[in-house]
Order: sequence, then structure tokens, then C-alpha cells
Amino acid sequence: MAGALIVALLGAPVVAILGCIVLRPAQVALLNLAASIVVFAVAVPLTVLSSGAPRYYWQHAIVLDAPGAWVVLCAAIVYLLSSIHAVGYMRLVGENSRLPSFYALFAGFALTILLSPLMNNAAVYWIAIELTTLVSTFLVVFERAAESIEASWKYIVLVSTGISLALLGTVLFYWNGSFVLGPTYAMTWDALRRAAPSMNPALTVLAFLLVLIGYGTKVGLAPMHTWLPDAHSESPTPVSAMLSGALLNAAMLGIVRYLAIADRAPAGILPRLALVVLGAFSLLIAALFIIRQQHIKRLMAYSSVEHMGVIALGFGFGGTLGVAGALYHMLNHSLNKSLMFFGAGNMMRSFGSPEIGRIREIGRQFPVQSGLWLLGAVAITGAPPFALFLSELVILRAGFRHAFAWAAALMAALLIVIFIGFLDHFRRMYRAAPPGEAAAAPLRAPGWCVVPMWLALVPLVILGLWWPQPLWEFFARVAQLLGVVGR
Repeated sequence: MAGALIVALLGAPVVAILGCIVLRPAQVALLNLAASIVVFAVAVPLTVLSSGAPRYYWQHAIVLDAPGAWVVLCAAIVYLLSSIHAVGYMRLVGENSRLPSFYALFAGFALTILLSPLMNNAAVYWIAIELTTLVSTFLVVFERAAESIEASWKYIVLVSTGISLALLGTVLFYWNGSFVLGPTYAMTWDALRRAAPSMNPALTVLAFLLVLIGYGTKVGLAPMHTWLPDAHSESPTPVSAMLSGALLNAAMLGIVRYLAIADRAPAGILPRLALVVLGAFSLLIAALFIIRQQHIKRLMAYSSVEHMGVIALGFGFGGTLGVAGALYHMLNHSLNKSLMFFGAGNMMRSFGSPEIGRIREIGRQFPVQSGLWLLGAVAITGAPPFALFLSELVILRAGFRHAFAWAAALMAALLIVIFIGFLDHFRRMYRAAPPGEAAAAPLRAPGWCVVPMWLALVPLVILGLWWPQPLWEFFARVAQLLGVVGR
């Protein structure tokens, strides 16, 4: 059954890609939406089926395990929400003749993101992550403005450089494993974990640091984050949501899998400490830039740097609490950041400007949409009763419990700074225009652009008030698979 579900999961975007070649522009949006519905409908049971022992398919090329299935579920949710939003948003862009190209690339981007967590071979996983870069570059530049062209070049150059370091780290891991498994072996995640206790410690640390920097570039961890604000802010809004809510999780999974290998090797605390340091530094950089930001989508982009730092801290702190908090935060961030980018894109199109100072009185002019966006803004800063508050609280508990009290204290302080700075920008956008400055008469976003905001906000409230016991059991299973001990 799981094998058939995986075929459906990957087959739906393929059908959408092929359909975009032959269908008329008016039909491709609905075809992509249908594919995203199938992907989501398949990802849910796959996550349930993954809670047991890992399952292998197609001569062990594909693995269905709990960590990978969770990332697939987060990506499927964002793909569905973004596909709904895209139906209305792409009509506002005014590129009807190019819609088949956009949706073919969009479905291809979703396919590469969904494929990478299922790769059982570490080297093939690297290929899948690199494919996400190649496909998404054309989406970043889709609107063909000078800023988007610059952002796409910056994106592909910096991320490809980082991924090259990840490839070097992958090669070093293979070489290290060859001293245990022989000169030729299948470089599966399980094979590396089994060989880890006998690997050379120094070589393991070096290989992990290269992988951390390489995939950390793709994740957007500071100081390798510099491509992220440009790419996320200049992309069409549905693409921004996919980049932030889906792609970053897929790249983070590679770091997590290699961390599990480094934990089994006699490498000491350095690999985990390096992840914690990068996570804390990402929070610091995000706080500094969020306070000073004037571009609405760049504000959301630096928020992504912040939350990837929080997730890195969760996995770095370790223990069942750290892993559970990080996984829960992955889901919550995927939902919340989709909501925030949808709202930002709607306001940019409505007011004709990305500048925060030019967006005014949105509470009066968009009572429903502005209410959803404001609630999302409160949620993304980690305030109760929303889900991110709960996941961040669990991660803080893990930090204080597992000898990283300094990092947990720094995280708590920076989250307070970000809360104040982020919501101050929203205060400015909701207040009236200064005397003598006429308020703009904004355009109205279609219902397709508002519905996914509701679909993202409702689970954020539910998951903030209620952490389902099956989810806790699932996260505990992930921690067990990763070799994490203790609470």
C-alpha cells in the first residue's frame, strides 16, 4: 500500500507537468491544484504508515521513515495552500500566456522537494536537493524584473557554492565509511549510521562541518543566509511560500540525518555545538534585520532565517524534547509562513508597493484579510495561544535541560526583541496615513488569495491549544530513529 501511495505522491506533480504542456492557460492552474490535493491526500496516510520501522522500495532507493515522511507532509501542506493562492495571485500578475510555464515549473519544484526526503542514498539526496535549486531559480526570476533577475543569480551562485561544500562533505563521509565497509558500498543512511562508531573521529567532524555549512546555506542559516531575503522577496508569492515553508525543511533534513551519524561516531560534542551556534547566530542576525526592515516580503524572509535558527537549535539541543519541538516547529512554521507570505503578497499587489511605509490603514480597507494577517503576525512572533509558542517553549525546555542553557537564554531574549520589532512594523501598516498624505485606494485581492489564509490560521490555533498525543508519540519515534536518548 505504501509503495502505491509513494507512486501517487510523485506521480501527481509529474502529471501536472505533462498536462501544462498540452492544456490551455486557463486550465493549468486547476490541474496543478488537483495535483496538490492528491499530494496532500497521499502525504497524510504516508505519515501514519511511517511511524513503524523504515520501509524500503525499489531496491532500497526509496526509504519511507518517520523523519522523511514528516518533511513530506509539511511540503504537501504548503504545496496545497500555495496552489490555492496561485489561482488568484497569478491572475494579478498579468502573465496569462506564460501560465503553462509557471505551473509546470511550480509542479516540478514541488516534485523535487517531495522527492528529496525519500532518498535513501546520501549522494542521491544531494542530487535531489540540487535539483530543487535548478528548478526554483526559474521561478524566482519568473516576473523578469531587474530585482528578480539579480535575486535569481545571487540565489543560484550562493546556494550552488554551498551545495558544492555539501558534496565535498558527502564524499568525505563516503571515504570515512570505506575504512569500515570496504572501498565500494551503498551509501545509504543506515549504512553510514552502522559504520559511524568505527569511523575516524577527526574525519567525521570535518565531513559534518562541511555538510552543515553546505546544507545550512540552503536552509538559510546565518551567515550563509544572504541569498534568502532576495530570493524570497522577489519571487511570486506562491513561490515565496514554497521556498520558506517547504524547501528549507527538506534541506534541514539532510543536516539532521548527518547529525544522527555524527552522534554515533566518537566525534564528541563539536558537531552538535556547531549546529547550536549557527542556530543562535541566525536568530541574532534575524533580530537585527527585522528591526530595521522596510520591505514587507524581506521582513517575512528574515523571519524565515529566525525560525530556521529555532529549528536548528531544537535539533542541536537534542533529547526527545528538542527533536519534538523542532519537528512541531517545522509544521507550525510551514503553516504560519505561508499565511504571512500570502498576506504580504496580497498587500503588495493591492497597494502597488512592497514598502511598509506605503501600506496604510489596512484594518479599515481589508477588515477580514487584515485580521487574518494580524493574527498570523502575532503567531509568527511566538505569542500564545498559537502553535509556534508551544513548539518554541518545548525547544527552550530542551536547551535548559541538555547543557545548552546559554543558547536557550539567548534564544528567549532574541525572541522578545523580534516580537517587539516585528509587530511594530504591523502597527505602522494598520494606523492611519499622516496628515496631508491621502490614503491609497487599494485593489481587492480575489477570494482565492484569502481562503488559504483561513486554512493556515485555523490549524495554528488548534495546534496551539492542543498538542495531540499521537503527534508526541510520532516525534518520540523520530527521536528514537535518530538515536537520540533522554528527554
